[in-house]
Amino acid sequence: MKTLEDIQKIREEKRRELDLRVNTSADVREKHILVCHGTGCTSSKSPKILENFKRIIEEKNIQNVRVIKTGCFGLCAKGPIVIIRPEDTFYAMVTPDDCEEIIQTHIIEGKRVERLLCKDIDGSIVNSLDGLNFYKKQKRIALKNCGVINPEDIDEYIAFQGYEALEKVLKTMSQDDVIKIVSDSGLRGRGGAGFPTGKKWELTKIVEDDQKYVVCNADEGDPGAFMDRSILEGDPHCVLEAMTIAGYAIGANKGYIYVRAEYPIAVQRLKIAIDQARNYGLLGTNIFDSGFDFDIEIRLGAGAFVCGEETALLESIEGKRGQPRIKPPYPAQHGLWGKPTLINNVETYANITKIILNGPEWYSSIGTENSKGTKVFALGGNVNNIGLVEVPMGTTLREIVYDIGGGIPNGREFKAAQTGGPSGGCIPKEHLDTPIDYESLKQIGSMMGSGGLIVMDDTKCMVSLAKFYLQFTVSESCGKCTPCRIGTKRMLEILEKLCAGRGTEADIAKLEKLAINIQKASVCGLGQSAPNPVISTLKYFRDEFNEHAIDKKCRALECKAMSKIMINPEKCKGCGLCQKHCPVGAIEGEGRDKRVINQDKCIKCGTCLTNCPFKAIGN
Repeated sequence: MKTLEDIQKIREEKRRELDLRVNTSADVREKHILVCHGTGCTSSKSPKILENFKRIIEEKNIQNVRVIKTGCFGLCAKGPIVIIRPEDTFYAMVTPDDCEEIIQTHIIEGKRVERLLCKDIDGSIVNSLDGLNFYKKQKRIALKNCGVINPEDIDEYIAFQGYEALEKVLKTMSQDDVIKIVSDSGLRGRGGAGFPTGKKWELTKIVEDDQKYVVCNADEGDPGAFMDRSILEGDPHCVLEAMTIAGYAIGANKGYIYVRAEYPIAVQRLKIAIDQARNYGLLGTNIFDSGFDFDIEIRLGAGAFVCGEETALLESIEGKRGQPRIKPPYPAQHGLWGKPTLINNVETYANITKIILNGPEWYSSIGTENSKGTKVFALGGNVNNIGLVEVPMGTTLREIVYDIGGGIPNGREFKAAQTGGPSGGCIPKEHLDTPIDYESLKQIGSMMGSGGLIVMDDTKCMVSLAKFYLQFTVSESCGKCTPCRIGTKRMLEILEKLCAGRGTEADIAKLEKLAINIQKASVCGLGQSAPNPVISTLKYFRDEFNEHAIDKKCRALECKAMSKIMINPEKCKGCGLCQKHCPVGAIEGEGRDKRVINQDKCIKCGTCLTNCPFKAIGN
């Protein structure tokens, strides 16, 4: 158990020790080797890299060098990432075999390992993290500590103002003061609909009951989304501190984090963080001698997408089948075990401590008039810089895709971006300059959602994309209401007909009618938003649906039943790249001959299409 004076002493002493993490001009002799231990880099052997660094340093008896595991740096396309501070050297795609060279050349000889230095999209070598275009337009608030601190060391969190916001709240503020700050900041829920966070806290506080709960929704189920996971892996204490602040504000003494079991690293770090916070007296009874009690438990989800819906999540925590409840009553009045319950997602909580410490005016000065602050996106798909980005609300899609994401690989053209996952919609090329905020996305038929942003190039079939998202929704429907259970299945059957070359114009009309009825009649947000990917693709790419139904043609060559891949002899340069990449040897020709596809061998995989630099392949 630590006293307030102990925590303040740790903060002062540890911060001086770790100043080199954020201050490249720090006057220190020590070096820190930061190794990313997010899920992406971990899967590429970053634990072995960390182990090798420690072993080599010990064997060579090198002094004043520490090896630190961190959370995600964001630029997942360049992982595993190693950064050396205070000189801020950025090494990309490091392997365990590179550790010896980095220690010998960089640490001992004082020279950078040139071949491992990160290269930007234009091929230029970048000497520091801030020099990359990927980071220049970002503003890290929720991700502030990710890639900076060791997420398994509470002292490092404390060093960077950790638990200072909780101390301020418990020592100097009333419940209403806290809620007013959150309300004045303009923070809206980062999990979907964007409900004002302060309003949700206030609605839960005013309900009188002998027991209330605070819940963190970490059931991140959108395909391609990993924002919440990365925050939990890189900075778990910021969520614990924010939940404790929320508990004080609404009058709750118990919290639950509902996290999917498929996130083993996040779960393990949450467990470590909770144990550390309890040992320090930052969770439990009489926190900071304030008389306020609050504790947190973890509940594991089995991976059901519907449990991301708040009432289905509550059912699951209670040990029941995860099915949505009829609303009203809302969780603020009748939530977990019938008690008033506050539910926010991970990213929402990750903003709270910064708002408390910096003030609501600071936060509300970022973003747009109705969408304040920043938003974290998991940027994926057909984009060069796949990774985790955090940008001010109002940043345009073009800036995210091209300035931060580095554009589309292989010289292909941007076709669309999907935001909001299975609940969202497609944004076509003509809306590339749309500001990314709640209202702007809604106006063009999409939504913010939790923050998945999937980029698609001109090789993607939008009918097939709509089918993909319907397959996911049909699989994940809880089956409680007929419109979602049966309606989405019928929609999927129509899309399968269209992709198989058996659809008609009447099927398209039926598809559209079904989508509208399902939106209106479904019980929960999953069913109500399930048709969104279909509605948006019909709105912006109706010509592709008509081609499938009338011409029996898929321009992207994804729907194999209608695809016959051909090489245009007028455009073919005889480079042989298509032949080199063909997995079944279906492309014939030698030297500088123009290539020809043997239709008997072709499996219509599209590999030649994506690898042709001259766009000579089509149907």
